[in-house]
Amino acid sequence: MTKVMSSFYEVLIEGQSVSCRPRGRFRISEQEVLAGDRALVRVLEDGTGYIEEISQRRNSLVRPPIANVDAAVIVFSVKDPPLNLELVDRVLTNCLVTGVKPVLCLNKIDLCDPGQVDAIRATYAGAAADFFATVATEGAGVPGLRSRLEGQVSVLTGQSGVGKSRLLNALVPGAKRQTGAVSGRIRRGTQTTRHVELIALEGGGFIADTPGFSLLEPAAVGIWELSTYFPEIEKVQPGCRFVDCLHRDEPDCAVKEAVAGGRIPESRYRNYLTILKEIEDREARRYQ
Repeated sequence: MTKVMSSFYEVLIEGQSVSCRPRGRFRISEQEVLAGDRALVRVLEDGTGYIEEISQRRNSLVRPPIANVDAAVIVFSVKDPPLNLELVDRVLTNCLVTGVKPVLCLNKIDLCDPGQVDAIRATYAGAAADFFATVATEGAGVPGLRSRLEGQVSVLTGQSGVGKSRLLNALVPGAKRQTGAVSGRIRRGTQTTRHVELIALEGGGFIADTPGFSLLEPAAVGIWELSTYFPEIEKVQPGCRFVDCLHRDEPDCAVKEAVAGGRIPESRYRNYLTILKEIEDREARRYQ
């Protein structure tokens, strides 16, 4: 499935795009069709088709809605819109939970102050994610990112206004995605992408342009599991006095010592605590 719009779907069959609709029992089922789905299609004489079945998914994301993803490029910026590492960590954590390889892309590095790129790169050095720095409008850093994504199904995701559409235009010459400006009043990007669509990369594979977002729910994990999706924390937590240490108020916590010693970035630890509290609140509401 390369494109989903309302009840019409574009399916790539032997290199040809076929416009399809759901059929029969599948039409009234509760299963949502996502870009990236693999489907059983019956092609009609007029060249259109009917979707009869959706194959089992390897994974799927909710925001953006896409299935069978190999890598998610989390695009963010320091300015226009301003840096939001909490959002980056939320998306990164959700990627790891769902089995999608996160790729960090700091775009608009021409707006960064000296040393900012290296500082942000260092923040995520232990986060189990590849890191790229780009200027999409100039093509800087784009070839390396393109090589990383070839042969896979990838998704560009991130806050509106960080330059996802411009980055896609740079990754896929001729894509001609509409781009927007950042609002001067609220410093937030204008939404230019209205649906999810997979676009073929010249070297093989697909990349998806998706609507932006401003908020993500905490990852669907328990409080005791969360630290396993923060590799820097998981690495040092065996040194904690308590096996069930949450690295918050407990004494003799190796994680808090690592934060104080600069071995774990403070922003990563702070965002871990924020997500942890939200997961606790969510679990508490389940039993009210």
